[in-house]
Amino acid sequence: MRSGCLTLEISGHLSRGLIAVAHPESGDLSVHAVHGLDHDDFQAVCYRAGEGLLGRIVESGRSCAIAQVGEDPCFLNRLGLYERELPFIAVPIRLGGTLQGVLAVQPDAPDDGLLDERVRFVELLADLIAQNVRLSLDVRQEGGLPLDAERDAQRRALRHRPGFGNLVGHSPAMMRVFDQVRMVAKWSTTVLIRGETGTGKELIANAIHYNSPRARGPYVRLNCASLPENLLESELFGHEKGAFTGAVSSRKGRFEMADGGTLFLDEIGDVSPAFQAKLLRVLQEGELERVGGGRTLKLDVRLLAATHRDLEAAVDSGDFREDLYYRLNVMPILLPPLRERLEDLPRIAKHLLDRLGGLQRRPLRLTAGAQRRLVQHHWPGNVRELENCLERAAVMSESGEIDAELIRIDRGRERSSRRQPGVGPGTLPGTPVATTALPSAGATSAAVDAGDGEPAAEQGERQRVIAALERAGWVQARAARLLGMTPRQIAYRVQILNIPMKRI
Repeated sequence: MRSGCLTLEISGHLSRGLIAVAHPESGDLSVHAVHGLDHDDFQAVCYRAGEGLLGRIVESGRSCAIAQVGEDPCFLNRLGLYERELPFIAVPIRLGGTLQGVLAVQPDAPDDGLLDERVRFVELLADLIAQNVRLSLDVRQEGGLPLDAERDAQRRALRHRPGFGNLVGHSPAMMRVFDQVRMVAKWSTTVLIRGETGTGKELIANAIHYNSPRARGPYVRLNCASLPENLLESELFGHEKGAFTGAVSSRKGRFEMADGGTLFLDEIGDVSPAFQAKLLRVLQEGELERVGGGRTLKLDVRLLAATHRDLEAAVDSGDFREDLYYRLNVMPILLPPLRERLEDLPRIAKHLLDRLGGLQRRPLRLTAGAQRRLVQHHWPGNVRELENCLERAAVMSESGEIDAELIRIDRGRERSSRRQPGVGPGTLPGTPVATTALPSAGATSAAVDAGDGEPAAEQGERQRVIAALERAGWVQARAARLLGMTPRQIAYRVQILNIPMKRI
């Protein structure tokens, strides 16, 4: 009886966990299932041998138990799933002596002296999971459908909606993007995703893959700007043993890993002209040779690429190959910056706050003043800047209510974005840029209606819009041209800033 009670006590305190599955050839771990996160917050994460606590399990093959996980220097927590102050248990999942994956869980209370017992309980769970893996392999060998086929179909059905999980927006510009994603996902067409930094290009790539017929295949991602050219070639094409100093064994490249699935190359505009020629051959022929090897490998890979750079200007200046540009630009998808779809901002902010609230385990809420404060900023860093701003405000809020005073914006960054319209690598062809209009003398008295309790920046924005409306004879379309906005943007500001329209 005591044993049964202890088992219930142990199992009842495990509230977060994940299962990572080992790749049969490379041995890398990819997170397969998560408990403790919303479905929309889960994104694919991989760990190599020796990388983080999970990678350490791959190297040692032994269970790991830490009384306070945040004290271990190997703790990465890429999913934001685990609490740093709580214990952590990770055990290998073995099948016939071969490592199949890792089960990693966390109790929901500090260590109470039962950590060793919980390790043994989690090891029993890992044995049960290994038996399910065996059954799945048996079914597959007998010619039946894989057991995860139904789960993948359900996952695609859940994501096949306008929001596509982490994608949020109802503006006409974003609805056009969603329609493009739905149409292009059905085919293996190469897609070039364009947009400023922080607009969500990787989320669009995720939506394309997981809504495509290749959703059950591998999905491999690489940021081309994060590696020098010599390492980029080895990382993408792989290498043979002895190809260069330190190549102690043969290794598959990202193209090979993505065979039968999708390869996403972020920041494709940052690769050197010399490497562009090598990449072009792979895209044209669908085959490659590993670095230091002579064997030609035929591949079936769907390529998704993304960049924030003006590739047309790079082609004109000779920094980007024209033939590679046309090879990539088969199906372009242009993501609008946040300043051009401010009507989406309240919904995006709520989505981000819901996720932050889940991590902080408390509800977070924006006041009306805070929402007005957010729509006054031009957001040169787009959704990524908004997320950082909201996280900073959430940390500073004791009650969970975020008022306008907690919205801190980098004014120097805002001034530079307004002072140099259209300049910089993040500006795409045809992107409208907001400019600053000087207020008229008669706008000062009208701006007083904003109220003494509102921040000075909000009154300044209200004054700027009223001044433009007065100069335009209170015609919103004309005022929008004076401010470098679209009519939809200025109409939204009129609404959110409570500006009474005069009838002329």
